[in-house]
Amino acid sequence: MHQVPSARRTLAVLRLLASSAGPLPASAIARALGLPRSSAYHLLNEMAAENFVVHLPEERLWGLGVAAFEIGSAYLRQGPLERLARLPLRRLVDRTGEIAQLGVLHGAETLYLLKEQPPRHHTLVTDVGVRLPAHLTASGRAILAHLPSAQVRALFPGPLVTRTGHGPASLRDLRRVLAEDRRRGWSIEDGHVTEGFASISACVLDHVGHPTAAVTVTFHRDSHPEPAWPALAAHVQTTAAELTRRLGGRTGQTQT
Repeated sequence: MHQVPSARRTLAVLRLLASSAGPLPASAIARALGLPRSSAYHLLNEMAAENFVVHLPEERLWGLGVAAFEIGSAYLRQGPLERLARLPLRRLVDRTGEIAQLGVLHGAETLYLLKEQPPRHHTLVTDVGVRLPAHLTASGRAILAHLPSAQVRALFPGPLVTRTGHGPASLRDLRRVLAEDRRRGWSIEDGHVTEGFASISACVLDHVGHPTAAVTVTFHRDSHPEPAWPALAAHVQTTAAELTRRLGGRTGQTQT
């Protein structure tokens, strides 16, 4: 048990470097984690010996090493996000009677990883492996609403495409929609992907409050008129919160 504090410090270094925009000096790592500088150097050297961090001597910085990359790659291979989401999505289907999906942001697109649906339900264009412009999808916007405005601007530098003639057509339009999504706590797209269908989505957050994925229900608009959307959204938010907890995540501050 005497090794537990060292293990916690090691994990704290990995989390700090993973959440940073780039490599950090040892002094910044020590300060962020409340460690004596000598202890931070000793810990970093031990982690470097196992390739979990790498020292950049010319810049006097420390970054993630190849062993950390290998663990991240193994995470993607094993698909734990989809595995953890499957049961909550099935429960969401049971509660709503509608299709439930899990999506992530892939560049400026939404990538769908998982789909659960009731028997004999309608077919949607949004299936597992499908990518769609993130600004048109509820899941994409639920994630974008939690990103810094500069990152959103970098993802959408020019005019925005549409599929049905609906949805934000410019960065200014998108920012307005995202501001409303942040205020409301969930995102809605109404006929932006497929005419006659709407989707409601809520964001899943990681351990530092950053957006990881989004849970969505998609339904024929006639089956859920607009006054019923908040009640449906409450089920989606409950599922997103459950998946956030399953990932060890926590609620963070949305970005502006």
